[in-house]
Amino acid sequence: MSQRQIVHAVLTARGISRLAELRAAGVTAATVSRMEHDGEVLRLARGLYQLSDAPLDANHSLAEAAKRVPKGVVCLVSALAFHGLTDQLPSQVWLAVGQKDWSPKPDSTPIRIVRFTERLLNEGVETHVVEGVPVKVFGIVKTIADCFRYRNKIGLSVAIEGLQEALRQRKATAGEIVRQAERGGVSTVIRPYIEALTANG
Repeated sequence: MSQRQIVHAVLTARGISRLAELRAAGVTAATVSRMEHDGEVLRLARGLYQLSDAPLDANHSLAEAAKRVPKGVVCLVSALAFHGLTDQLPSQVWLAVGQKDWSPKPDSTPIRIVRFTERLLNEGVETHVVEGVPVKVFGIVKTIADCFRYRNKIGLSVAIEGLQEALRQRKATAGEIVRQAERGGVSTVIRPYIEALTANG
């Protein structure tokens, strides 16, 4: 197999690859650079590549962010959008990382880092595959509780919209949300909104 064929095989299987992963498969940086020059591969960010004719998923930026920040978990507005609970299209990918985790340098996909405690970072995480890349995303009830916890960062209206949509689309029950909010210490904040939204049945 030629180096170019290896690149095609790796990127077809993984969707997006780091240069280090391509090197590990036996491809030189010069080959990748030539392929980029010839329009066969796209450089998404520093050391991050995909085939130029790869089909783009609506959640492409999440796959890119997951490759750049492997420990990160998609959270807040980006997680609401992923779960179909907001009309907002975030201009940046909201990623949760640990208190001492490294945060990436600015690059093509803007990433907004939010620091979580280890307990909150490891709770309610789901893994979804986007363009062949495993992407960690907080589940719906966890995301709603987090949106109320970080309401000063994202805006209270966004948190309320997420809560309203989750209940309206029956993607979560009021009880599940309250239990998650209690674990995250925001039940007193969220309860009045739940009561108001469920009062009319």
